[in-house]
Amino acid sequence: MDDIRILVVDDEERMRKLLKDFLTRQGYQVLQAGDGEEALQIFFENKDIALVILDVMMPKMDGFQVLKEIRQYSEVPVIMLTAKSEEQDELQGFKLGVDEYITKPFSPKILVARVENVLRRYHLVNSDVITAGGIEIDRKAHVVKVDGEPVDLSFKEFELLNYFVENQGIALSREKILNNVWNYDYFGDARTIDTHVKKLRSKLGAREDYIRTVWGIGYKFEVT
Repeated sequence: MDDIRILVVDDEERMRKLLKDFLTRQGYQVLQAGDGEEALQIFFENKDIALVILDVMMPKMDGFQVLKEIRQYSEVPVIMLTAKSEEQDELQGFKLGVDEYITKPFSPKILVARVENVLRRYHLVNSDVITAGGIEIDRKAHVVKVDGEPVDLSFKEFELLNYFVENQGIALSREKILNNVWNYDYFGDARTIDTHVKKLRSKLGAREDYIRTVWGIGYKFEVT
């Protein structure tokens, strides 16, 4: 991981040091910025930054403004840190292109795990072909094969399977699935998810058990 560079942006020096210490121990290279303007300067001077950890509340330029500027030029994954969980703030961040939210205070070990997960997902998102336990998704050709045999999926079934595979091992709420697969301007209900999951499972045949129901939450894709 010595060649993976992470930019940590937070106006609290103590927080930056804490994050740097934990990430450095995991083998990441860490760059630091104390405000939004400095963050953008460092980001555009270093073209090989693999991930940005970005605080929301900062002087000069807040995290949302920084994210908006970055998204005009780059799809680099961004994890935002927030002092409190506000739904509207989170929705604004996701619409601007944030990949993950972490609420302060948090366990540094959890943050490191989230960093690893986001980087893994980003690699999957930027690959034309991804595989998971006998399932192959060719995103460029829009083709799915199960154990080598082509499977005919509708557009939304394809998008749903792709989202599941990108988020392997993560319990996904129905709301989160709706937001990411059907987009934020969709006003359907959770039964839409259940109907599509049922159809998708039937088409995956012997691999249908990869999509597990997580009672009270939603679904989780896990290769068994």
